[in-house]
Amino acid sequence: MRKLNFGNNHFTGYNPSTISKLKHLTSLDLSSNSFSGEIPDIFSNLQELCYLSLFDNSFIGSFPSTIVRLTQLQHLDLSHNSLNGTIPSSVFSLPLLSSLSLQHNQFSGLADEFKTNPTLEHLDLSHNQLSGSFPQSLASLTNLSTLILSSNNITVNEGIQITFPSLEVLQLSSCELKDFPHFLTNVKSLRILDISNNKVRGQIPNWFSGMRWDNLWYLNLSHNSLTGHLQLFHFHNLEYLDLKFNSLQGPIPSSICNMNDLQFLLLSHNDFSNSIPSCLGSMSSLTVLDLRRNNFTGSLPSLCAQSTSLSTIVLNGNQFKGTLPVSLLNCSGLEVLDLGNNAINDTFPAWLGTLQQLQVLILKSNVFHGPISTCQSRFCFPKLRIFDLSHNKFSGSLPAKVFGNFKAMIKLDGEDTREIMYMMPSIMPFYSSSYEDSVSLVIKGQDIELERISTIMTTIDLSCNHFEGVIPKTLKDLSSLWLLNLSHNNLIGHIPMELGKLNKLEALDLSWNRLTGKIPQELTRLTFLEKLNLSQNVLVGPIPHVLQFNTFVK
Repeated sequence: MRKLNFGNNHFTGYNPSTISKLKHLTSLDLSSNSFSGEIPDIFSNLQELCYLSLFDNSFIGSFPSTIVRLTQLQHLDLSHNSLNGTIPSSVFSLPLLSSLSLQHNQFSGLADEFKTNPTLEHLDLSHNQLSGSFPQSLASLTNLSTLILSSNNITVNEGIQITFPSLEVLQLSSCELKDFPHFLTNVKSLRILDISNNKVRGQIPNWFSGMRWDNLWYLNLSHNSLTGHLQLFHFHNLEYLDLKFNSLQGPIPSSICNMNDLQFLLLSHNDFSNSIPSCLGSMSSLTVLDLRRNNFTGSLPSLCAQSTSLSTIVLNGNQFKGTLPVSLLNCSGLEVLDLGNNAINDTFPAWLGTLQQLQVLILKSNVFHGPISTCQSRFCFPKLRIFDLSHNKFSGSLPAKVFGNFKAMIKLDGEDTREIMYMMPSIMPFYSSSYEDSVSLVIKGQDIELERISTIMTTIDLSCNHFEGVIPKTLKDLSSLWLLNLSHNNLIGHIPMELGKLNKLEALDLSWNRLTGKIPQELTRLTFLEKLNLSQNVLVGPIPHVLQFNTFVK
């Protein structure tokens, strides 16, 4: 027996001791099971072992001492367990070891001084409880190409002498960094750099802005306290640029226009100002543009002027004005369009209904006006699930025909209940933990920022406008609707009893209108209804006290 793979099963307890008799074993994979307890001593006789993976189990206790005597070991993965104590220095001396993965454990110590083996290329110690200064001993890992120390309490001293001539991946997110690691000046072949969620303050240093990393395609400096203007002179091959949640100021630098491969531009929650460079509308690779919560001004650029790759556009919380650019019609793959909280002055863009992939449309808190017109296409807004036009100046009657187009809010007969998933662009695997679509919505009376959007989330918010006339009975067909808010309008007539068929509804707000008549008994059958507001109308008769209405807090 040379190779043994028990991975991705439901084995429990200890590893079978008979494994220790397989003296010629070169590869042992026990990953993704339910093994528990301390790692047993089954490795002493496995002196030919080259590959060992105990990834994703429930092992506890200290690092097994017998493993460090496996001199032929090249790949060792003990990640995603509950191992604790100190990482022994001897593991770094294994003569052939090229990959060491110990992330997502509870290791609290790492020897300050130890002899390291220059063969090590991949080292991941992230998500542990390591603390103190960056280990100087790692400086001898001259062939290291990937170093991941994220989510520890590690700091980097300014005067540390480290040269990583082969380093390509450096991840130091969620540590205790207060400055840009100066040893990066010695790194020439960087591809991925992540120092997000630290305590780095002040301006981006000139030496960093001027680095020539021709292979750098992922840069994440988000969730720090960076200030000043953004300058990135030679970062032309970036595909992912994340600077959100800082205090950067001034305009977007023109150097962004030279990033022809840029797919993700995430600059939200800063103090950027001025207008957006027009080049953003013609960047052929751009997939996600998130500029929310800044101070951008001027008109919206002609997004998708020469590109159809954008799937997410979020410009919420700026000072944009003018009308919507018709070039948005070219964004054939657009899934999320959030232009809320600006000063855009336009009529309802019914023409956006031709975007067959659009799932989220948020135009709230602008100066949109006039009626909600229907689009002329046969299939209008077929995938729309989040529709928020609140706090505008829309008028006229509620458009029954438009609601009838919202096929994604209609639960089809025989449709299976699917596992809840979350929206994200079709992206490379490395991005999957870095970006998910998010929006801010009023949910059950509370303004909530959803850090991710479930693929079954459905809401219609038309509150705080000038709509008049009656509530369309056709709303009953939107049987997958979770939230419906028609408050603060001029609606008249009775509350349609047909709304009682919205059996997924969790919140219904019809307050501050001119509705008359009785509260329909049919609403008491809405078993998921948690928030109901019918106040400030002209309703008459008793409040029902049966079924779901009995669950409301008095």
